[in-house]
Amino acid sequence: MARLNADNERIAHEIIGRYPRKKSALIPLLHLAQEQDGWVTDEAMSHIADLVEVTPAEVLGTCSFYEMFKRHPVGDYHVNICHGIACHLLGADELIHHAEETLGVKGGGTTDDGRFTVEGVECIAACTEAPCLQVNYRFANKVTTQDFDALIADIRSGARSDIPPHGTLAKTRQSIPEERAAGPALVEDAQEPAWLSRNGSDQ
Repeated sequence: MARLNADNERIAHEIIGRYPRKKSALIPLLHLAQEQDGWVTDEAMSHIADLVEVTPAEVLGTCSFYEMFKRHPVGDYHVNICHGIACHLLGADELIHHAEETLGVKGGGTTDDGRFTVEGVECIAACTEAPCLQVNYRFANKVTTQDFDALIADIRSGARSDIPPHGTLAKTRQSIPEERAAGPALVEDAQEPAWLSRNGSDQ
């Protein structure tokens, strides 16, 4: 599997340059690796470790902590159906079962064409909109089985361009022109703000 390709390595150096300590760029670089391949490969984690000057184990520790980083291939569209208590009470179990039947996979599985992975997940913080789900972390709320079928049909037909393939964090990448960047600064080098001095910082 791939390390960061040449274009993404260039972007990685730009991202690292925004931070006073290279290690602070770890999470953005993991997102970059996932955007490249749809998941985070061992080779990419090793490459990131080299770039930010930490051990591969430290990169793995961060990657494995966060649910949004996948360490194995998943479908182009990752469907997370919430089965937290609010969603459970309002039909999440039926929705998960329907999704598995519709897509022909069990929870955690990926369709044969590689397009969809479906799984039940814990609360995704939209309890007032239950039952809810996310496709590549884009929300759909108060989802019925009919809504689910329509959503899948729209994705298959290309009608949901607002949902990019799995791994795409944002459709627009932040870029700060060099002449406008404030530059990284260490906390220990920071000067006391004028307003704090004016108001008496020892009070």
